Amino acid sequence: MESAHDSTEQLPSPTRRNCYWFFLQILLRIIFTLLLKYRSRYSENLPKTTGGLVLVNHQSFLDPLLVGLPLSRPVSYLARDSLFKVPFLGWLLRKTYVYPISRDAASSSTIRAAVKRIQHGFLVGVFPEGTRTTDGLVGEIKPGFISLLRRSKQAAYPVGIAGAFEVFPRQSLFPRFGKIRVVYGKPISWEELEPLCKKGREQECLQLIRERILQCQQAAETWRNDSIA
Repeated sequence: MESAHDSTEQLPSPTRRNCYWFFLQILLRIIFTLLLKYRSRYSENLPKTTGGLVLVNHQSFLDPLLVGLPLSRPVSYLARDSLFKVPFLGWLLRKTYVYPISRDAASSSTIRAAVKRIQHGFLVGVFPEGTRTTDGLVGEIKPGFISLLRRSKQAAYPVGIAGAFEVFPRQSLFPRFGKIRVVYGKPISWEELEPLCKKGREQECLQLIRERILQCQQAAETWRNDSIA
């Protein structure tokens, strides 16, 4: 059931970063650039002021930071509420636009929270594989995000990450040195998505989204392998 907090929450500006995320970005840009050789391309494909769904392949725990690092506006993610109980981590998540979702809550509550943010103008980040990859490849795409598209009627923005799996794989407790690349794909308009989001055509939507994420991820991987630094 949706709590009173969920229905009365006052959302922050969707286009201006708060001071916490602004200074964390500066620090992480330095660290990630030096230690992980982080680079990104085509972040201008994301809108400056409107909301939408950012769909990303999931390689590591670093992924939300990697996507948001070059942006001048925040990306809001949804995360399980148990993470917010961890000292310092919970405070950091709240200050960096992450929204707590209870595992016991109905899925409709999660959808309402995400749609509210998109309609408010936020870019809402989703990892449609549902979990981190076990081999670095783009896995099966789960259909949960289609409900967000149907209700928000906004564009989707595919993003591909390469190198984060090698830097911080699932079985690792700490990140390693490495080379990470992020590529932001061209938007998929609601006009293109609308017919594919209708009942009976969901598989076509999943195929399109996976293809577009895979294109970005492969472009990032090629860039990573071809670059010297």
